[in-house]
Amino acid sequence: MKSPKSAVIAMAVTTVIALFLVPALRPSVAAEPPSAAAPAATPKAAAAPKTAPTLASKKSAPSDATVATVNGVPITRTIFEYYVKANTGKAAADFTPEQRSQILDNLIRGELLSQQALKVGLEKTSDVASQVTLSRLQVLGEAEAAAYLKDKPPTDAQVHAEYDVQVAQMPKTQYHARHILVQTQGEAQVIIDQLNGGANFEELAKSKSIDSTKDQGGDLGWFAPSTMVQPFAVAVTALKKGETTPTPIQTPFGWHVIQLLDTRDDTPPSFESVKQRLQQFVQQKKIRAYQDELFSAATVKKTL
Repeated sequence: MKSPKSAVIAMAVTTVIALFLVPALRPSVAAEPPSAAAPAATPKAAAAPKTAPTLASKKSAPSDATVATVNGVPITRTIFEYYVKANTGKAAADFTPEQRSQILDNLIRGELLSQQALKVGLEKTSDVASQVTLSRLQVLGEAEAAAYLKDKPPTDAQVHAEYDVQVAQMPKTQYHARHILVQTQGEAQVIIDQLNGGANFEELAKSKSIDSTKDQGGDLGWFAPSTMVQPFAVAVTALKKGETTPTPIQTPFGWHVIQLLDTRDDTPPSFESVKQRLQQFVQQKKIRAYQDELFSAATVKKTL
């Protein structure tokens, strides 16, 4: 029931950038090349053009050598180098000739599948055409976002200001509670009646609760209200230490009986511990503001 606690500040204001988030640095996902047992995924950028051509159907610069030809369609070194980096986080030169050949085989397999899809007209189907269009939109959007932010790194002043904003919006109190989760309101009410009659909360949780905390007597540990679904958060913050909810509380997970064990002041994380995440927030806000500028200047007609 409880959502995962974030290592970053519990945000009261969510920054939403649906399509054009600045791409994160891709980690090195493998020391070895993709397995030849199954075709590796075509890099995201390769699927971008709206007309859904195969990997190397566009004319390349004369200096861009061909590393393979598939049914007459060339695969250029530029495409190959990008494919290797996108799938392994390394340059092609970091692999042995045998490994590069294996990776190229995987790229050829992907090209063959793409050619076959075009041969049977899959690019004309609604789902595929939509996916290609949205892939193009995302790739170009990410490229523009990266270009826009290239000379706009987050300053210390901006990051510290964001930290102050987030700290000010943090809940000031943490709660320690336990609960019993059941499927129906009637079951929950029976448990409340039993508690009012002197039954032990932990024992009832172990025998009645359907939540994963049942073995701990329903103990949820310490949490901020913002990490809980709203009905649960409202109920627990209304309790005094030692009190149990007088009526069952409904959430999307079922019906809860909640008991507040204790409260304590919530200490914000140190600036240094969340600095990197704050930098991302600052940059996301810049992109959002840039999107707003473009939106204001555009001619947009909604027909939905």
